[in-house]
Amino acid sequence: MFSQLPEYTGDPILSLQQVYQNDVRPDKVNLGIGVYQDELGRIPTLECVRLARQRLASGSEPCVYLPMQGSTSYRGAVQSLVFGGEAPILQAGRVATVQSVGGSGALKVGSDVLRQLFPRSSVRVSNPTWDNHRAIFEGSGFAVGVYPYFDESTGTVDFNALLECLQALPAQTILVLHPCCHNPTGADLSMRQWDEVVSLVVARQLIPFLDMAYQGLGQSLDEDCYLARALVRAGCSFLLATSFSKTFSLYGERCGSLSMVCADAPEAGRALGQMQQAVRRNYSSPPVGGARVVETILLDPPLRQLWESEVRGMRERIQAMRVLLHGKLAALGPGRDWGFLLTQRGMFSYAPALAARADELRDRHAVYMVATGRLCMAGLNPGNADRVALALSAC
Repeated sequence: MFSQLPEYTGDPILSLQQVYQNDVRPDKVNLGIGVYQDELGRIPTLECVRLARQRLASGSEPCVYLPMQGSTSYRGAVQSLVFGGEAPILQAGRVATVQSVGGSGALKVGSDVLRQLFPRSSVRVSNPTWDNHRAIFEGSGFAVGVYPYFDESTGTVDFNALLECLQALPAQTILVLHPCCHNPTGADLSMRQWDEVVSLVVARQLIPFLDMAYQGLGQSLDEDCYLARALVRAGCSFLLATSFSKTFSLYGERCGSLSMVCADAPEAGRALGQMQQAVRRNYSSPPVGGARVVETILLDPPLRQLWESEVRGMRERIQAMRVLLHGKLAALGPGRDWGFLLTQRGMFSYAPALAARADELRDRHAVYMVATGRLCMAGLNPGNADRVALALSAC
């Protein structure tokens, strides 16, 4: 019956993680998978998460199915976090939100809804982008193309090429945007540049779909939401996927959400219904455990304050590792420019010139990176920075 099944080549990032796990070398360094590690190379349990779990463990509530849209308090807390607690758009009931199975689940639900609404539209993703973007939207039946994004010569956004492409897109093209901490490049637009993009989105009647998996790891929890709030100010309707895997260190709990910003409350009610239908077709209802942890933290002022402090600590540690690695590389090879490490933001840096040396870095130096040239800066610590610098400079 299944003799004609083709081989699955595997996901490049998750497959690399498996190879890393099987590597017995004690000095191996994981700069591949996008998880935050502390200064000792451990995936931490945040103190706010520990306290929230302790509080929840004392309860005796049964573990029943959540509604298709998920927990009401979770959804409200997410809306306040993204759009601001007193945002007029929330008071007007113009945002419909569902709890999702991580950020990937949010993207899948959103892509399915859009496929029903705009079957003739196509999707554009940045070049480069997270590998799963293309797979998810193609899986919903869309044709997926790219828009220019990264300038390899400068390690920054090729903004002029980006604008030129957006100006030529047909109306109702679905535009997948990274509001902060661009994956894989770490190269973000400035607020002024986002304003220009928003103006073009309005003028060209494009459909923005924001994927925000790293809120708080770029500049701050509020500043990283600049694009979403700018679209609201411009009167745009759009979709927004969020993930809390990184910022709560809850990877296996699969905590995410999908929001649709609508013209008015009745439209938001219909949007919620369409998202519920897409959820039912995919996974029926979201998981309970992680959402309870997240909502407990976001809705309790002392826990919320502790969480914000811990996110700030993660952000500052990543930035300190950028400075540390840059200094060591500059000392080892003064003729080579590693300045992009300091200007890129978030968990990742992107060096396409290293892509061809990924196998060498892994086999000779036990330094793991994605074959595209993406480096997870959160995998660096004072104990391995010298070894990584020596390996990179040798390439």
